[in-house]
Amino acid sequence: MKKSALLATVLALACVQAQERLPVPSPLKEGAPAFRAAPVQGSESKRAAPAVPLASLPLAEEKPAESPEPAPRQLSSHDAADALSEDELRQVIEILRGNYLNPDALADAALARAGMQGLLDRLGSGARIFVAGKKTEPPAAQFRSEMLDGAVAYLRLGTLTPENIAALDAALEGFGAKPPTALVLDLRATPHSTDFELAAECCRRFSPKGRVLFSIKKPKANDEEILTSREDPRWRGLLTVLVDGSTAGAGEVIAAVLHTHLRAYVIGQQTKGEAAQFEEVPLAAGRVLRVAVGEVTLPDATPVFPGGLTPDLVVNVPQEKTEEVLQLAMNGSGVASLVIEKPRARMNEAALVAGTNPELDEVIEIQRQRANGNSPAKPPRDDMLQRALDYITSVRVFGAREAAAAGRK
Repeated sequence: MKKSALLATVLALACVQAQERLPVPSPLKEGAPAFRAAPVQGSESKRAAPAVPLASLPLAEEKPAESPEPAPRQLSSHDAADALSEDELRQVIEILRGNYLNPDALADAALARAGMQGLLDRLGSGARIFVAGKKTEPPAAQFRSEMLDGAVAYLRLGTLTPENIAALDAALEGFGAKPPTALVLDLRATPHSTDFELAAECCRRFSPKGRVLFSIKKPKANDEEILTSREDPRWRGLLTVLVDGSTAGAGEVIAAVLHTHLRAYVIGQQTKGEAAQFEEVPLAAGRVLRVAVGEVTLPDATPVFPGGLTPDLVVNVPQEKTEEVLQLAMNGSGVASLVIEKPRARMNEAALVAGTNPELDEVIEIQRQRANGNSPAKPPRDDMLQRALDYITSVRVFGAREAAAAGRK
């Protein structure tokens, strides 16, 4: 019995190995006769040997697979400079000086230029070098006030000047008879300014009395100036602020303060990151080094310099389009035409009497212009202002639902 069991095991292994060496049969074509193996003579009379499960057979011991070594990863110049220790930095410079194919690239002047390039890249807006020249101040951007449908006030601050602050006061006082329920403060047309006292004056029109608005710290001079709100606010409703990539200095400080104290909803793009006081130092060859000497900080430590203010809702619009819509609003009929769509022609009773169809006539006119190669251009739209109006509408709908739910309790 032991020999027969051993023989059966050997035969089973031989069958498995033979099956592995057989070629895989190709699939039969449709309609081809199926091949049937002829029965082996006498196979029915003989009893088949019991099959032995392969799992029960002893297997050779497998060696654990060796984990491959990780491929080398190249560090960026910024990451490498941060990762290297001081000893490694000196070692890299010595190796380069002794082995690099161009020795002039490792001279003292070349190393100094490379160090200055990396330093200016790291400091960003904190240190810039300019070519000395005559400064030309751009024309002051005017203040603009406008009422939009839905009781929304639109105020464009323009250049930060005492005259525009006075115009802001007049606009806010004019809301007394029928005050709007929401206000959009547009800082996109506010040029760069370091007059942070005027920035504080603008913030005082909105912030509660007695609040610390922001402070200006000068570490080298061991000096800190704290600016506070000294009067009651002239606006207490829903506030939305528009900024873009050119909003810098005092403009981004105003946006950050209103965002901190009033939870103003900021819409637009990352601001420029120049909320600091600068000094300009002339260099030997006539160039000028502008360096940040004082940083604007908020009470809640919201970072504004040098990274800028991140909006609550990012709306990426090319700067050329932003300048176009701002110019159209100032020279044209205002911002309403840039956010309110022109109503489409509709069938009415007068058209029925006249036997005309305004809707069909409009479609035919558009098709005729396209056939002549004069496809009507889409009217310019102020996407950022439109998002602000959408946000205000959403807040109003949510507030109405909350009030209705509270009334049913």
